[in-house]
Amino acid sequence: MTENRSASRLLDRLDAIGQALAETPAALGLLGLGSVGVELARLDAYSDLDFYVIVREGHKATYLQDLAWLATACPLAYTFQNTADGFKFLYRDGLYGEFAVFEPAELASVSYAVGRWVWRAPDWDPDAWLPAPRQPQPLTQTVDALVNEALTNLYVGLGRYRRGEKLSALRFIQGYAVDRIVDLAPHLETAQPGFEDSFNRERRFEARFPQTATVLASCLPGYDATPAAARAILQFLSARFPVNPALKTAIERLCD
Repeated sequence: MTENRSASRLLDRLDAIGQALAETPAALGLLGLGSVGVELARLDAYSDLDFYVIVREGHKATYLQDLAWLATACPLAYTFQNTADGFKFLYRDGLYGEFAVFEPAELASVSYAVGRWVWRAPDWDPDAWLPAPRQPQPLTQTVDALVNEALTNLYVGLGRYRRGEKLSALRFIQGYAVDRIVDLAPHLETAQPGFEDSFNRERRFEARFPQTATVLASCLPGYDATPAAARAILQFLSARFPVNPALKTAIERLCD
């Protein structure tokens, strides 16, 4: 199995999947998403196949139970049904992907970013079924709320670390508190041009918020270094936002 996943091979493979679907009786469309959708400018050798398959009413189970349509393009080396709607998979030649299968009536409740129709049946009008693409949601929490949420994450996490609950502590400090830094980034610097992922703010974070990203290495030192992570996050927050002195002192004591 090779690891050569060139951009052109990904697009050729997606086209081949579309052709295979076109030869099945109940397929309606293949919607490419992400870097194989409308964001082709960011497609590279590390991109994956990400797509939705739309099928006629009553045929969803058939396309999930028998993946012959997927294997037509290339033999499959690995499949894993990760949701009720779809699979993660790996082709023998190293191309990786994820997909979900939907019937038209399900599309009203499906969250998705803007996609690109790789193939669709001539007799099917997707505009009559697809909802408007989900748009990036504005921050609903105030800066003060985000800062204080991060600080309390540090305090609770350090208490758990001292109790010996290192995994839970890591999640609170190197997980939840760092998530709040990600949320705070737009308040600290202007986002650089790039593709924003409305479902996951971590995607392309380093390119969009390069100044804030410089602190991440010190905030994510690993399982046995959670107190050091807490110190780095506390220093980052204290240097940029008002921090309650009593809570800051309490966090510093737990770090020692």
